[in-house]
Amino acid sequence: MTSLSENPVDADTPVSKSWFVYLVRAANGSLYCGVSDDPVRRFATHQRGKGARFFLSSPAVALVYTEVCRDKSDALRQERLIKKLRKSAKECLVASAARVPL
Repeated sequence: MTSLSENPVDADTPVSKSWFVYLVRAANGSLYCGVSDDPVRRFATHQRGKGARFFLSSPAVALVYTEVCRDKSDALRQERLIKKLRKSAKECLVASAARVPL
């Protein structure tokens, strides 16, 4: 049994939360890129037509790619990079994620 004094994490030290960059496929086949600390919850929000005007014209149908990042800043940087990619390159990301076993 360990005492509290042996615990290396201080109670006042903030616990780092993982952030993700993600791709969602819309019904019309397009891909939406975003960031979230909970991509599954965010996808559910998109499915309800909330959180992004992007899905007003074509509903969200599948969360097709997630990538864990160190923090929100890194997730936003990665989002900018992904958004600059051609659709074919984004589809390669989706295909690579489909080959990785959970």
